[in-house]
Amino acid sequence: MSTTTRVADKAGVIGAIVGSFSCAMCFPAAASIGAAIGLGFLSHWEGLFVHTLIPIFALVALLANLAGWSSHGQWQRALAGSVGPVLVLIGAFGLTGVFGLTRGLLPADAARGTFYAGMIVMIVAAVWDLINPAHRRCAPAATKRQPDADAG
Repeated sequence: MSTTTRVADKAGVIGAIVGSFSCAMCFPAAASIGAAIGLGFLSHWEGLFVHTLIPIFALVALLANLAGWSSHGQWQRALAGSVGPVLVLIGAFGLTGVFGLTRGLLPADAARGTFYAGMIVMIVAAVWDLINPAHRRCAPAATKRQPDADAG
């Protein structure tokens, strides 16, 4: 992955995590962690975070993973990096509707579970990318085998 896609991926993950810290009603476990580390003041902008910023940051992470796939060609890594943002989007849209314009699509517990699973997958994929960065995999050049001159 290029530096731009790696930075965009990490920004998307961090943005979605910080956004989840702001909403005590929607994501109580994440909000309690946010309050414990001093980010309780984010609750004043709960609507902005939940309806707009979390989906935008999840889309940034998803697009960064897809752009990374086009550069390194490893579909397993791209799939692992894309599942998390998709689950976060399903959880966020399932709980609050699409950018706050529609009703929630899932029951609250199912949406929260999907969101938390997506956040965990995003964090694991981001840490995996930090520990073992993706490299372009080149296919070996096809070579024809030359027949032996002595085999007759």
